[in-house]
Amino acid sequence: MRAPLYRCVLGDAFEWMAARAANSIQAIVTDPPYGLKEYSDVETAKLRQGRGGVWRIPPSFDGCRRNPLPRFTVLNAAELEALRAFFVRFAAAAARILVPGGHVIVATNPLVSHCVYVPFIEAGFEKRGEIIRLVRTLRGGDRPKNAHDEFAQVSVMARSAWEPWGMLRKPCEGRVQDNLRKWGTGGLRRVASDVPFVDVIRSAPTRTRERTLAPHPSLKPQAFMRQIVRAALPLGRGVVLDPFMGAGSTLAAALAVGYASVGIERDRAYFRIAERAIPALARLSIEGSDSRNAARLDQQVTDPSRDADDERSEDRGPQARDVKARQQ
Repeated sequence: MRAPLYRCVLGDAFEWMAARAANSIQAIVTDPPYGLKEYSDVETAKLRQGRGGVWRIPPSFDGCRRNPLPRFTVLNAAELEALRAFFVRFAAAAARILVPGGHVIVATNPLVSHCVYVPFIEAGFEKRGEIIRLVRTLRGGDRPKNAHDEFAQVSVMARSAWEPWGMLRKPCEGRVQDNLRKWGTGGLRRVASDVPFVDVIRSAPTRTRERTLAPHPSLKPQAFMRQIVRAALPLGRGVVLDPFMGAGSTLAAALAVGYASVGIERDRAYFRIAERAIPALARLSIEGSDSRNAARLDQQVTDPSRDADDERSEDRGPQARDVKARQQ
């Protein structure tokens, strides 16, 4: 059997999507940059220098160095409007290139998810629910700044223990069964014939071995990504697009489950990381994603507090090249 191809593109996602033929992508799975502020040249430079800016650089604790995460609470009204405009543009581009019944599975954040979902709905997408990733992060739970002792019993906001991934579908042509026959899309791939994909998934933070292969502040773990990428193509056919590729975790997950994929990244440093990281991440043997029985276990809803001892937080959160990938 011929190994699938994945394609990494160094360039602008919107330019690439504008040049793509209509009805030519079967699914989009992505963790977008939220209006690009946190990944602007200025903020990226601060991140790489460890100086913060919009990025919160958590202190070391118990000998563990925490990973940076973006502070969405610092966005002002103008920046929130820019965020909404970004997703208006993204939704319109996605609506054109997705086939009928194609899903967009998009990472978001409880503070700004409304800025993501409303533009997609206004563009004609159907909101099909959310995937709840149960993960303990360092977001929230802090006492009032510079008044910790005075208000020792107060948290400014709840400590986050989940991450939403929106599921939005381009309307089907007719019935779902008709759409599946014509376009191969319209539903989600089951874990097994007797096990449906469920929308709550327990997930540990991204492990050190994955971060070593793909050093990116928003890297998501393969154990989680392989589940949602696999679900995105109900018949296991088609192309998965990640227009904001980062270090390539979506493409690595697609490669691991045997899907073709395309990733776009405008930051040259992250693009180079992705080129190296995708095949390495795909080769990893990940408990809970490499067999049907393990997938059954991973699709059980369990207590996220079990990961409390592993809070090395991963929250944050054209030049083209074809790469012939070897299957596992």
